[in-house]
Amino acid sequence: MSFDRYQAICNPLHYSSVIDVTFCTKTILLCWLMIFLMILTLSVTMSYLWLCEPKVIDHFFCDFDPILELSCSDTFLIKMEGFILAVPIVLCPFSLILVSYVYIIITILKIPSVTGRQKTFFTCSSHLAVVSLYYGSIITIYLFPNQKSVKKTFSFFYTVITPLLNPMLYSLSNRDIKNALKKLSNKISLAFRIHWFYNLSIL
Repeated sequence: MSFDRYQAICNPLHYSSVIDVTFCTKTILLCWLMIFLMILTLSVTMSYLWLCEPKVIDHFFCDFDPILELSCSDTFLIKMEGFILAVPIVLCPFSLILVSYVYIIITILKIPSVTGRQKTFFTCSSHLAVVSLYYGSIITIYLFPNQKSVKKTFSFFYTVITPLLNPMLYSLSNRDIKNALKKLSNKISLAFRIHWFYNLSIL
């Protein structure tokens, strides 16, 4: 998404030739393949671990660290494996997002009019909100590795809250969605006023 915004703002004339169906399909397949290989590698390594009693995970889903806490085996190898695999999965996209937004901000600052800058920045605001929520939660988890309550709370953020907010945040930049929300809020406020006046008339 950050690369899409980069192309749309920094190279608008080349946008349709770069961000086409083939590029999107290849990007999606590459992401799926990387995630699948990472999960497969970790799952195979985890299957060799001996788990201690009681086999109860102190978490609301089967996360990586809570499962390792149950192991009686040496977990050094799988922890190193997880760390190495996190580089292409987490750091590469994060670096791409940072570099893209550096170029986007430089391009926005070159726009002479304030209105133009605001409109251009608004197109990125939904993606920035989602990225901030997702990476903010993950960074917080690694800043407080020994506090289980913090890990549980922020794990809930990046596994449930962020995917739940994704469609809502991205839809806010759509004009039709905005108009529909305005109509809905007007209808609700009208219904509330009618109900209020009706109660007053009864009194």
